[in-house]
Amino acid sequence: MSNWFVAVDGKSLGPFTTQQILAGLAAGQYNEATMVWRDGFADWLPIGRVPELQAGQAAPSPPPYSGKEAHEIDYTIFGNEMQFVEVELDPQESVISEAGAMMYMHDQIVMETVFGDGSRNAGSGTFFDKMLGAGKRLITGEGLFITLFTYTGAGKGKVAFAAPYPGKIIPLDLTRYNGRIICQKDAFLCAAKGVAVGIAFQKKIGVALFGGEGFIMQQLDGDGMVFVHAGGTIIEKELAAGETLRVDTGCLVALTATVNYDIEFVGNVKSAIFGGEGFFFANLRGPGHVWLQSLPFSRLAGRIWEAAPQTGGGGQGEGSVLGGIANIFER
Repeated sequence: MSNWFVAVDGKSLGPFTTQQILAGLAAGQYNEATMVWRDGFADWLPIGRVPELQAGQAAPSPPPYSGKEAHEIDYTIFGNEMQFVEVELDPQESVISEAGAMMYMHDQIVMETVFGDGSRNAGSGTFFDKMLGAGKRLITGEGLFITLFTYTGAGKGKVAFAAPYPGKIIPLDLTRYNGRIICQKDAFLCAAKGVAVGIAFQKKIGVALFGGEGFIMQQLDGDGMVFVHAGGTIIEKELAAGETLRVDTGCLVALTATVNYDIEFVGNVKSAIFGGEGFFFANLRGPGHVWLQSLPFSRLAGRIWEAAPQTGGGGQGEGSVLGGIANIFER
């Protein structure tokens, strides 16, 4: 008989036989929402989603059940300007990431491409659920697939994810922010399995046209750890109710769902044209928490492009008396 484990009041009880589970259902001790696990399951499942109880061999100890939807992961962030995060996984624990973010991993970690947003519901739901999750990612400019890393060995396994450009990795526990963070569409780096990576529509036309991110920003939902990346130095601001903060649109990294986000005109055409700050800035009104970056990637890329030789910027500011005139002799 299969050995079943049952989650009751945040504790794992068992093993039980198939007959004991059925008897508990009949007596009202369990219901369709009760979480169960047996050998062969990748994770805990509600009884209502188990089509049948099959015979099997004795099961090993299941992963600890904490009552949370997302997997509980440990992590360490290394480095200063060019950081990477090393995630420690228990057996059958998983982490999701954007394609190409992985730096290294334990030999018993299995890498799988997942269709959708990588959340637990998208991975085990209907085909429509998976299509919806994938469609959300496509709208934000990301791919249809996300990468899932699962540790299949004993003890502890480690996988690391590297930042794409100089800056900082910000660890965020979604349980501290009512289960939701809104961020730039390219800020997400990795997260515990169970976190849903979706979209957040900005309904105001000013935000849509001039906010830099358009109508769409990335929305991270769940109760697990997520890691976002931003450029330069990171600063956090806690806004009181009604408190307003004006920010360059490119410097906004993330905010909690309670923060009102709008775009305002600088109010002076002369300042906009000759001040070098553009025509618009972001107006953030509390209550809530916001994360800001000192060096947006677009600003960094713009400076690199201006200095590139093919744009005529090469050699400028490097101490040459001739400056750009010397470039006419280069092939």
